Amino acid sequence: MSSERPHPESVSVELSECSKEDARIVFDALCACFASDRCADDVPQEVSETRPTVWLGTFDVADAHEGARSARLAASVTADVQGGYWAVDRFRTTLDSLFSVHEVCAASGDQEADLHVRLETRRRG
Repeated sequence: MSSERPHPESVSVELSECSKEDARIVFDALCACFASDRCADDVPQEVSETRPTVWLGTFDVADAHEGARSARLAASVTADVQGGYWAVDRFRTTLDSLFSVHEVCAASGDQEADLHVRLETRRRG
């Protein structure tokens, strides 16, 4: 029996309310940590100048890579993360190591957790 359900160790990420450059910075930082459906040459593009753009990515958090560094953003980025409890928790830990993370809200369902956060450049010191 074949199932089309996403792997329970993956999270889907939606980035919004940011420039395409900041979306690329976030995705590049996350790709340095996890396998993703976003290739290195998959550059976020603006589709419309009048309507908001949302960029999507899926990350497999089961096998984290070492060596990711915090990244500098020009402005804050809104991120919506969805996945299983363990995957979202592990992803949040990685976000905390890369950015200053401000939780806007979180919701828990029967099998999944949703996390809505605002990412900013981490301050040193």
